[in-house]
Parts: sequence; structure tokens; C-alpha cells
Amino acid sequence: MESLIGITGLALLVIFYLRKYLLRKESPQQQALPFDGELFQVGLACIAKRAHSGATSTVIVIPGFVENFLYFTEYYADPTIELILLTSADYHVPVTRPRFSTAQWAKPPKARPGSIAYDAAVLNLALTHLVTTQNVRVHGHSRGGAVALEAARQQPALFEQVEVVLEAPVLPQGLPYAPLPGIVRWCLPFFLPFWQQQPINDRNRSIWGPLDNPRKRELIMGVPFNPKRAAIMLANLKDMADWMPDTSTDIYQYVKRGAILVPGNDRVLQSAAMLASARQAENLQIIEIDGGSHFVLPDHPESIPPLQQS
Repeated sequence: MESLIGITGLALLVIFYLRKYLLRKESPQQQALPFDGELFQVGLACIAKRAHSGATSTVIVIPGFVENFLYFTEYYADPTIELILLTSADYHVPVTRPRFSTAQWAKPPKARPGSIAYDAAVLNLALTHLVTTQNVRVHGHSRGGAVALEAARQQPALFEQVEVVLEAPVLPQGLPYAPLPGIVRWCLPFFLPFWQQQPINDRNRSIWGPLDNPRKRELIMGVPFNPKRAAIMLANLKDMADWMPDTSTDIYQYVKRGAILVPGNDRVLQSAAMLASARQAENLQIIEIDGGSHFVLPDHPESIPPLQQS
């Protein structure tokens, strides 16, 4: 009996230390492209500003959980747009051989890395220091939508003239499509290597929606590699799980114009809860995408409101 207890204790110890190692182990970067512009390291996050000439409009994009900013670059390819792209805290920057510019304003946020509040503070630094036009759109997908709302709550004055596009967003009082039990989240570091071996598989196939778009498929194949570590993925998941129920729909008062895009066949977030929350946003238009997946931009780009060029 004592030997069995000893073996069990040893096995638990091995599991504990293996999990600790896997939490900190850095995933290899899978997606990176040449980038013509400036990069600014802000704590564990990054802001990229694409080179342009004669821009009359600015777009700031915030990717969702386990995404990178390449999700947006095809849609906002127009070189006359002043495009500013955020990389979430402790995620790989999808740029080949990145070289960072220095700026006195690029100071780490006080919030916890991995939180919506952290990335929201980074967004507000971009709005304050990098925008040079009067016509500004902030476009957030999924978790990025919550980042946009949180940034507006942090600094309402910055959003007085800003248009927000919240695409299949994490919203106050929203709900995940299928909540992850605590034991599943705890085991994530053990599951991640298997997910990386087969990013699209039978267990998650329904999440992605149509996969006939080669670029969308390519982006999805990089998803489990975008966060540098399993630890930041867990931090993101816990913070989103807390932010949705703890955030009142009063937060909508801080955004003055724009749209919330609600897909009807979302398999990441509950469409009904998303729609119920969106209806509390008096200043924003609701655009419902019948049968649309969580990934509106690649699947239904015509649903995105046209950018108003000033």
C-alpha cells in the first residue's frame, strides 16, 4: 500500500512539473510576413504601423483570442489607409525579422498581461500617439471587440469621434458557445502539442465555418502557434470568462458610432447572448449575418460597413 502511495505521489509530482514546463515552453512561430512600416514594443505587446502616403483614414485592428493581425491585412490592403495593427501581450509578432522603433510613450500597461485591460491600454497608446487622420475606425474581432470596449471605458475622450466595428465580439453579458470545464483548462498545456500537430481536426471542425477560402485555412493552421506560451492562453481564457459576466452593458455609453456584427451560426460565442447584449448599445448599428460563422471578415466581407474616406 505504501509503495502504491509513493508511486502515485511520484506520478503526480511528475505531472505537476511537466505542466509547469509546458506552460512556459515557447511555441515556434508559424506565420510571419515582410512588413513595411514601424514596430513598437509596448511591454509584452506590440503595435505595428504600416507605411502609407497621403492617408485620409486610419484603421486600428485588434485580433481575437489566438489570432494575429494577418486576419485583417487582406481586407485593409488599400495603401492609402493608415493601418495600425495590434499584437496581444506575449503573442508572436507576425513579421519576418522584426526591428523595433523606440518611443518614450511606449510604456508597459499597469494591468496584468493576458488581460483585456492590458491590451486595451496598448490600443489607447496607439490612438494617442500614432493616429494622424481625423477619420478613425477601431475594428476588433472576437476578444478584440472586448478590447475596444474596454479601451473606450478606460479613456472615453479618445473615442468621441471614433467608429468601432465589433465583429463577432466578446461582449458584456455574453457567453461562450460551449464553456470549458475547469479541468479542461487545467489540461490545456498537455493538449496544446496535439492541437499544433493538427490545427483543423474532427473535434474543432465546426468552429471554423467554411474552409474553401485558402487564406482563411492558412490563418487557422497558424492559430495554435500565435500565443508564445500556453500560460498566456490560459490567462486570456480566464480573463474573458471573468470579463463577460462582470462587465455591465453600461460600457456601451463610451462608444458613439459604429456597428456590431452578429453571425447567426457562431460556434465560438453564443449568438443569442451576443445579440441580446448588442441591443443595449444605443449608439451602434446591429448587423446580423444569417448563418454566418464566427469569422465574418473572410466569410462575409460584404457585411463589414464600408470605410468612410474623408
